[in-house]
Amino acid sequence: MQSPRRFLPSLPLLSAFEAAARTGSITAAARELSLTQSAVSRQIKALEEQLEVQLFHRERQTIRLTPGGDTYAREIRDALRKITSASLNLRANPYGGTLTLAILPTFGNRWLAPRLPKFLAANPGITINLLTRITRFDFRLEPVDAAIHFGTADWPGADVAFLRPETVVPACSPELRDRFAFREPADIRKAPLLHLTSRPDAWERWLETYGVAANAVHGMLFDQFATVAQAAISGLGVALLPLFLFEEELASGRLVPALDLPTASSASYYLVWPTDRATHPPLIAFRDWLLEETAPDRP
Repeated sequence: MQSPRRFLPSLPLLSAFEAAARTGSITAAARELSLTQSAVSRQIKALEEQLEVQLFHRERQTIRLTPGGDTYAREIRDALRKITSASLNLRANPYGGTLTLAILPTFGNRWLAPRLPKFLAANPGITINLLTRITRFDFRLEPVDAAIHFGTADWPGADVAFLRPETVVPACSPELRDRFAFREPADIRKAPLLHLTSRPDAWERWLETYGVAANAVHGMLFDQFATVAQAAISGLGVALLPLFLFEEELASGRLVPALDLPTASSASYYLVWPTDRATHPPLIAFRDWLLEETAPDRP
């Protein structure tokens, strides 16, 4: 059913309102939009008249959002961001076929990026945009078609495809290994342990797997595998690292297993996508290719 015209304001009215709401100033909004102050004021007034709602309190030379205006501004900002993203995608690929993918930074850089040329060569009409997302997000609020996710298969409102499991190993520099002379799992607790913020209990699980007390496990925190691995290479401590992402460092000897005791992670890698994007052709092509690429790594 078509919405009444008054609930579909024009983009110039919405842009003027959003800019004024964000900057808190008609003058700043006018400067941003390359309009006069009076033009911005007229557009905001026209929007209020169309919606029959007051959006700003006007106090002398200042403006202040009403409670309703504040909520409306945040929702409009999200809508304008999506329109901008859609326009940029269309400009980048005017014939369609754009896939916007949220990736985990280290997985994206080390595993996915080197393989993407093969996918793009086989699918020349598809453009892929990559965004970094470390934690879950709401597909309804992000202009994203799909995401590479590490965790469990329960993502509300999304379809999920299992990609691969993960095995981690305690890794460190050769110098740190020799200094602490690790011989058994309990010896790991003598060294500094490096932690990933997105996996706060990883060391506890590893220690418990090998019968070591896991209470009061402390150490430096990092938000990405790339930085925690570099810290381990620099001798700052021992890190639990996925074998398949750090094969090069382990093969070259820059990193070595503190103990050759790998452990299967409790979580896995998945491709997830909102149910309403399931028939998007670039997503179908990418999903089929990704499942084929990860097939050797699945049990």
